[in-house]
Amino acid sequence: MTFSIVAYDAKTKDLGVAVESKFPAVGATVPFASANVGAIATQAWANTSYGPRGLAMLKREMTPSQVARTLTAKDKEREKRQVGVVDAKGRVAAFTGKECNEWAGHLVGKHYACQGNILASREVVTAMARGFERTEGDLPAKLLAALVAGQDAGGDRRGQQSAALLVVRAKGGYGGFNDRWIDLRVDDHPRPIEELIRIFHIWDLTMLTREDPRNVVEITLEVARFLQQFLRHAGFYDGQDGHWDARSAEALERWMGVENLENKVRGDGKLWGSVWRYVRGRAAGR
Repeated sequence: MTFSIVAYDAKTKDLGVAVESKFPAVGATVPFASANVGAIATQAWANTSYGPRGLAMLKREMTPSQVARTLTAKDKEREKRQVGVVDAKGRVAAFTGKECNEWAGHLVGKHYACQGNILASREVVTAMARGFERTEGDLPAKLLAALVAGQDAGGDRRGQQSAALLVVRAKGGYGGFNDRWIDLRVDDHPRPIEELIRIFHIWDLTMLTREDPRNVVEITLEVARFLQQFLRHAGFYDGQDGHWDARSAEALERWMGVENLENKVRGDGKLWGSVWRYVRGRAAGR
């Protein structure tokens, strides 16, 4: 009833899970991950204890293969289970029980494992692997590409209902208080992967600073005047236009906080390109 991918990014050290299913709120059941430890997808006749137990085993430096074997060894319903495991070294393992509904199986590659059951065909996991490997960019981009490819290849043969994306990074959560860098869910939707991508773009705009560091805008005299006029119209600034000073920067920071852009505040006289485009869009829509 589900197809998923667990993966590791050797460059950023991020770990994550992406999943789609004809099942309500799949994000509450399948994905588990912990920064610097690993990521696990438990599905089919899911045993949700596999998530926390498996992560605890990985933290004790058991390999993903050992984790998968240990989790399933004494489980009387193991032949109905499916699990994918990746650790913080990029090692992977997967298990598909013999009683999982057809088509069911998995495909393990470098730093990732794709698994699914009640799929249109084997091509679903094969397409996911291709999508992951061929997509340029960071882990969330590659995970979402894998979901799209899997769905395009037929996906869950019963249809679509929910999807989720979980990517963990040490202190990556809001305010740095946890590791949930990206934790997004679509619980019930006719096209959940498309909706997940739409929500991800909102999260990316407001909460993430994953764009190219060269994609910045200098606050020149012209940009300063535009920002000050925009902030005055929005009720955040009542100073003089032209010189970008501490008063102007404070007004911009207050406005960004109201717009949920506080994670993208910079203190170097520059704006992220995404913030500049957002400001111009808001100004054009007045």
